[in-house]
Amino acid sequence: MHVLVFQHIAIEHPGIFRDFFREDGVRWTAVNLDQGEAIPDLADFDALWVMGGPMDAWQEDAHPWLVPEKAAIRRAVRELNIPFLGVCLGHQLLADALGGRVGPMDTAEVGILDVQITEAGLGDPLMSGLPKTGKCLQWHGAAVLEPPPGARVLARSPACPVQAIGIGRHAWGLQYHVELTGATVPEWGCVPAYARALEATLGPGALERFAAEAARNLDDFNRDARRLYENFMAAARAAA
Repeated sequence: MHVLVFQHIAIEHPGIFRDFFREDGVRWTAVNLDQGEAIPDLADFDALWVMGGPMDAWQEDAHPWLVPEKAAIRRAVRELNIPFLGVCLGHQLLADALGGRVGPMDTAEVGILDVQITEAGLGDPLMSGLPKTGKCLQWHGAAVLEPPPGARVLARSPACPVQAIGIGRHAWGLQYHVELTGATVPEWGCVPAYARALEATLGPGALERFAAEAARNLDDFNRDARRLYENFMAAARAAA
């Protein structure tokens, strides 16, 4: 297996999934779109993962590489049927590229918060074996406001009704973060846009508290990440 990964800022990489890739003998290639790296031929890869970033899905004037990125996502999912996983911004870009609507939230969703799998999600292969209600790390001020035509909403939260979507047989987007390591929250807290959202939502000095709560939940996060990884790879191998 060879996984192509779109990154939008160096510190938002596959995180704990890098360990799973290595243990599983899966090759992965990162393309840093924010640094001007070119998108390779999608047909050379067995799966496409799109990670998060501080920009918004609609900011094409400020980040013109979003235009070819969305075109690549659309081609991967609609034409090539390449197994796809989008996380946070990657989830939003999937929705935007396929005809959904992404926009700002009234209040950013930041914290260790409950996410509930929907009835559609309970029957979806990506969510198999995951807790119906579980704590997840949220750090976003935009959301999928309308899913793309034909999408299945697989998870929700009180603040964000579209926490996860499934499209076709093997394309998924997750608004919440599943890739966490012990370094994730401290590193992301150094990004000005993330720090502002954190303090606006949880108050001044929130980073230390947030990092401590994430650390307390890290074993559960990583357990669920492992299950999600195994589910995705089973679907990707079946597609290959």
